[in-house]
Amino acid sequence: MRDKLVLGLSGGVDSAVAARRLREEYDVTCLWLDIGLGGGEDAAAVAAELGLPFETADIRDALEQQVCGPFAADYLAGRTPLPCARCNPTVKFPALLALADRIGAPYVATGHYARRGVGPDGRALLLKGRPANDQSYMLARLPQEILRRTVFPLGDLEKSEVRALAKSWGIPVAEKPDSMEICFIPDGDYAAWLDKRGGTPPPGDFVDREGNVMGRHKGIHHYTLGQRRGLGVSGPHRYFVSAIRPETNQVVLSDGTDLHADRACCTDLNWIALPGLTAPRRCTVRLRHSKNETEAVLHPTEQGVEIQMLTPARAPTPGQLAVFYDGDSVLGSGWIC
Repeated sequence: MRDKLVLGLSGGVDSAVAARRLREEYDVTCLWLDIGLGGGEDAAAVAAELGLPFETADIRDALEQQVCGPFAADYLAGRTPLPCARCNPTVKFPALLALADRIGAPYVATGHYARRGVGPDGRALLLKGRPANDQSYMLARLPQEILRRTVFPLGDLEKSEVRALAKSWGIPVAEKPDSMEICFIPDGDYAAWLDKRGGTPPPGDFVDREGNVMGRHKGIHHYTLGQRRGLGVSGPHRYFVSAIRPETNQVVLSDGTDLHADRACCTDLNWIALPGLTAPRRCTVRLRHSKNETEAVLHPTEQGVEIQMLTPARAPTPGQLAVFYDGDSVLGSGWIC
């Protein structure tokens, strides 16, 4: 008798190919997560094409509490949030596991490009997917109790191979474009989304490091650390956002030479390959959602860890995630503070 599995089916090509692959090994039930913006028709069509049971779950309340509210609060506090990494362990995977527990399924799955392994001590490991599409960074907040029950059927594939499989199998969303925006802000205009919620800060001053006024900004929620475009300030060189000061409603501009740092601090750690950190540990670290990794040493502190970068990194940004790697294995992660 085959094990039951709940798959998060978004209606995109990745989860559709995941469904087709998983169908060969598991008794798959598909779950579409409803955030109140519609769009479940493609997911339902894929499930019907593959002959798989299909359910929906309304996650609007959980998304507001766990993701949207903190997302807005971070921007208003001058941080740059990372909602997908926050959603995975607090909303998306708990919704999948709730259905799995209801129907007696030991496993859940998504179409993320990552792999799962088992360490010598029995801990569930989170491993990188293929280099071109690796999504381990966004999954690095998943705790052991979720990772142990998760299957990543696309971890051995690249996106081009997934699309080729979808075409060869006649999957109806084979040519569907990838979604590149935050799911609850589909037009990508996060500042307008924040304005609609209300309570956003008013325009204020652009200043230099000495406090000299250089112009007017539209509100601190329009800017992120390291930003260059859209500032509207001219001068003898290009300007970059080098600090955001919500307490004075100021955005600090510089020539960018002060953006590099050789240290960053992290709190709220989630260890995956390790039970914890008691001594300095050499690793590589990603400081944002990119493929760039920096050689570093982690030092345990009372609040979390201090990252000592062996080569200074550009703009470690409060609110973003630092993910620590040992080769292909995710050691853990922490929020940059």
